[in-house]
Amino acid sequence: MKKNLDVRKITIVGVLLSISIVLSMTPLGNIPIGALNITTMHIPVIIGAIVEGPLVGVILGAIFGLTSLIRALTTPTLTNFVLLNPLVSILPRVLIGIIAYFSFKLVLKLSKNEVVSGWISAVLASLINTIGVLGMIYMLYADMYAKAFQELTGGVFKTANVILFGTFVTNGIPEAIVAGFIVSALCAVLYKKKKKG
Repeated sequence: MKKNLDVRKITIVGVLLSISIVLSMTPLGNIPIGALNITTMHIPVIIGAIVEGPLVGVILGAIFGLTSLIRALTTPTLTNFVLLNPLVSILPRVLIGIIAYFSFKLVLKLSKNEVVSGWISAVLASLINTIGVLGMIYMLYADMYAKAFQELTGGVFKTANVILFGTFVTNGIPEAIVAGFIVSALCAVLYKKKKKG
């Protein structure tokens, strides 16, 4: 029985890791819209954390963060210099798995509903990622980021607060809602199979 569980866990982690790598190497993982990137890379992290626990979530989150850092190194843009700092590119992504797992367990205990728990935990974990990345950018690089963003967009937005808040509204909230629907559908199935298996 334990051997079967280990094989299943390794299989799920392997599949999610493969999806993460594919997303990181294709436009599907970071869809550029002007100076912004809509990401879907947090979704495998959330699913892994909910289905297989916080350690798996942390590992997948660290891989997500490392791919962001590598992308910033290999395909630099005016604004992605901020991702060269692991506090921006890796730390918030590691937190995704922790928040996803514990919020799922808490909401499941209260609601007894995997779909609702998956949706809420995915939204929270996605928002933590966005707030963590944008918050670190603001604390560490506010002025430099604002200048780079102005150069990229022709000076439409002047201050870091406006740019980062705008990014939160236009990217962070839609990403969280989409993650909620995708994760809740998948996790309901995977979590029930795990309980049976």
